[in-house]
Amino acid sequence: MVRASRTPGDSVHAARQQTGFLALALLLLAALLLPRPALAEDGYDLWLRYRPIPESEAAPYRARIAQLVAPATTPSQQATRDELVRGLGGLLGTPPPLADAAGVEGALIVGTPASSKQIARLGLATKDLGREGYRIRSVEIDGRDATVIAANTDAGAMHGAFHFLRLLQTRQPMASLDIREAPRTQLRMLNHWDNLTRHVERGYAGESIWDWHKLPDYLSPRYTDYARANASIGINATVLNNVNASAQQLTPMYIEKAAALANVFRPYGIRVFLSARFSAPVEIGGLKTADPLDPQVRAWWKAKADDIYKAIPDFGGFLVKANSEGQPGPQDYGRTHADGANMMADAVKPHGGIVIWRAFVYSHETPDDRAKQAYNEFVPLDGKFRGNVMVQVKNGAIDFQPREPFHPLFGAMPKTPLMMEFQITKEYLGFATHLAYLGPMFEETLRADTYARGKGSTVAKVIDGELHRGTLFKSGLTGMAGVANIGSDRNWSGSHFDQANWYVFGRLAWNPELSSRDIAEEWTRMTFSNDAAVVQPIVAMMMGSREAVVDYMTPLGLHHLMGRSHHYGPGPWVEGGPRADWTSVYYHRATKDGIGFDRTTRGSDAVSQYAKPVAAQFDDPAKTPEEFLLWFHHLPWDYTTKSGRTLWDELVVHYSRGVDAVADMRRTWDGLSGKIDPERHAQVATFLSIQQKEAQWWRDASIAYFQTFSQRPLPEGYAPPAHPLDYYESLEFPFAPGNG
Repeated sequence: MVRASRTPGDSVHAARQQTGFLALALLLLAALLLPRPALAEDGYDLWLRYRPIPESEAAPYRARIAQLVAPATTPSQQATRDELVRGLGGLLGTPPPLADAAGVEGALIVGTPASSKQIARLGLATKDLGREGYRIRSVEIDGRDATVIAANTDAGAMHGAFHFLRLLQTRQPMASLDIREAPRTQLRMLNHWDNLTRHVERGYAGESIWDWHKLPDYLSPRYTDYARANASIGINATVLNNVNASAQQLTPMYIEKAAALANVFRPYGIRVFLSARFSAPVEIGGLKTADPLDPQVRAWWKAKADDIYKAIPDFGGFLVKANSEGQPGPQDYGRTHADGANMMADAVKPHGGIVIWRAFVYSHETPDDRAKQAYNEFVPLDGKFRGNVMVQVKNGAIDFQPREPFHPLFGAMPKTPLMMEFQITKEYLGFATHLAYLGPMFEETLRADTYARGKGSTVAKVIDGELHRGTLFKSGLTGMAGVANIGSDRNWSGSHFDQANWYVFGRLAWNPELSSRDIAEEWTRMTFSNDAAVVQPIVAMMMGSREAVVDYMTPLGLHHLMGRSHHYGPGPWVEGGPRADWTSVYYHRATKDGIGFDRTTRGSDAVSQYAKPVAAQFDDPAKTPEEFLLWFHHLPWDYTTKSGRTLWDELVVHYSRGVDAVADMRRTWDGLSGKIDPERHAQVATFLSIQQKEAQWWRDASIAYFQTFSQRPLPEGYAPPAHPLDYYESLEFPFAPGNG
């Protein structure tokens, strides 16, 4: 046998190699054993963070969740089980073992009577919960304590699973659970104002999350996380594209792309809708007309609906903006909104689809008062829409202002299902940088009393169908929509606190009677901390934030005072242009004699569009709530307000109070340093500093402008604006975001 010779150099080299390998192994081992730095909190996880419950609190929860029994034979069941494994694993340190049936003390059993023999055996009453309701109940099975999440469908079981995880996230007791939940509205929808270019109209969180160019082949994991987040708060529908729609969205290429998204969302109980351009038969169909009574046009829409349903069997239907802000519509052909909506409704009806027709309309010619136009156009059409048509109405009659009285259409169309439209994105409330929790704004509208059928006829009861159920309201369709604030930013909404507006919308859409304060606390516990020293000051900030914005932007019922087109910053001086009602001076009507829009019976008579008790209140300045004073009344500068101050002094006080409130929020947030992770604390702190600077700008510019009319000094102790009026009027922002 011949052996290879080895030189001394070879031995040295081999020894060095072994030493090197050993050193590398030791380094790798040390790296594995050393504690790893925590990942930065960038907001991507939203309220589904699932951070570990402290060991001192975890034991009782582990005892009650010792085993998970959840079927996974359908995509929705699999998604529910995956979420429970993810959530329980994160909260408890490790997920409970999976089993086919409860076999230990403390099993968590999830499903329906059809998917779970044990749930079927329990015989829990679920029939009244509908498709999406659920029960969470502590029970005993074969002598062992267990917790059951039971529903009639997989969708209901998923909603129940998210509710159960929310209980853990907010540290609620797990003993003796007996929860029964069902949504108060059927359709809980996000409206994305996203364009095929990925630009988002009035979007302040980056590009659209829909990457149309890469669809349908590449499905970003973000789409699944979007669906998870929506399902967790009960949202069950999404409109993928802008109401200022492109007809291209209805071409085969883009239908295929929408179908790919629908496939991602379906397991989470979320149906896809599309905004449809009314003139699509002309623009992409080769027809010479889009007249809704033309047989060829009706046939085109029917064929288009058939094509969409072949690609998306559970397609929800169409959202339509017509004859508003230059968009095409049935009035172009001498037809009514009902004619247009009914034609499209007939096309989708065989497939179980619906049409949502927006009531945000105003004619090419400026009316005497734009606040009246939607009422004037739609009330005569009450009862003339098909049974699968909903009319979507903004919360107020102008356009998502920081504060508006409730829209007079609510309660005025008892034969037509009205769908609430809120704006989650803060087009008029400081974009993404101003902290403005919109829960109190949504709640203010929902709890407003229309008096349509006497005292207690709240907007919420109009929206959920209760007010007219069993009388004139036949279709049973109910719903609420929110204009999404979601974009491609890592934190989804442009700022951490804007996530709360997405969250509160979903929770109120599920149940319009919920408390916005309770929802704020829930969100804070899930998003930041369960420590009362953190929760209480954050909730206090949130609950006062929207009122602060109203004070420094549009106090005492003023409205539409922002910069032209982009809506960034103050612009009470804006006048001229193609339409008077696109200006600020049209709305505030300031003169040397006074300020405000007279909508009383002596003015535009918009008050008469409300029920008589409401109209009587709004018609009298002494009875009108001061937050709506200048919305309904043109009053002299020396009018005495409820505080005893003159109207001019009261305006200055409100403007200044708004700035002071932001300064207080900054101090509160600074005091939470060390209790909030540094990454999110730093961003919020920076945004609050921007907000304080811009609140001061709003205050000073507005006072400088209105003082030219009031000709009165500022109240004692209040500082004058930092600059003369011409400085503020000279500022320009041609590239402000969100307006295209």
